[in-house]
Amino acid sequence: MAWREIGPHRIYRGAWTDVIDEVRGEVDALCSDPPYGMKANTDSTRFSGGSGSGRNRGRKWGPIVGDDRSFDPGPFLGFRRVALFGMNHFAARLPVGTTLVWVKRNDAAFGKFLSDAELVWMKGGHGVYCRRVVSSPSKTIFEACGKWPGQGGRSAHPTQKPLDIMDWVLRRLRVPAGGVVFDPFMGSGSTGVACVRLGLRFVGCEIVPEYFDAAAGRIDREVAATADARRLPTAA
Repeated sequence: MAWREIGPHRIYRGAWTDVIDEVRGEVDALCSDPPYGMKANTDSTRFSGGSGSGRNRGRKWGPIVGDDRSFDPGPFLGFRRVALFGMNHFAARLPVGTTLVWVKRNDAAFGKFLSDAELVWMKGGHGVYCRRVVSSPSKTIFEACGKWPGQGGRSAHPTQKPLDIMDWVLRRLRVPAGGVVFDPFMGSGSTGVACVRLGLRFVGCEIVPEYFDAAAGRIDREVAATADARRLPTAA
């Protein structure tokens, strides 16, 4: 299996089944947005202004690998700390735990199109906690590649999560300082970028080469930016 080290972080290009036994002993937490088993329509041109130029340009993505069958969270429940997005799609297979609610819209937009919120299951506890993070196509694109749409930027994944929400979920997991977070479905690497910013080590796995390359680029840029920030002189 191909893999890369980026600073203290390690990412694999391939199926999570090939690495989970290898990484299990070093992992402090698992945080992931897995395929839900909903056969999602990833043609974003249907609601983002078509395939022409402009800030809301959409893309016709390919099918999400594994999304054609029901997701089984069982292999991941043995980790000490776990957070899984999309819990409403496989709730019957989960034990009682904490529910994190990502509110994706402002009040005026409730009920307009697609979902108003997403649910994250977190191992342990039984509370329900909410966070509102309203993103935009332009911000998603900037977070994907460091360029705005007018600068030639493009999104990196059809279900790319905002870094602000990944930061919140990782903080809720209470990963020890310098701890290791594993994402078996890392997509374009949002979990990894958030780990870099929080001073956590990241281990990720992605089966689609395009998304693996996007994740590698994002994590590489974030590691470099963090190193540059540390070298800046402090004010006298």
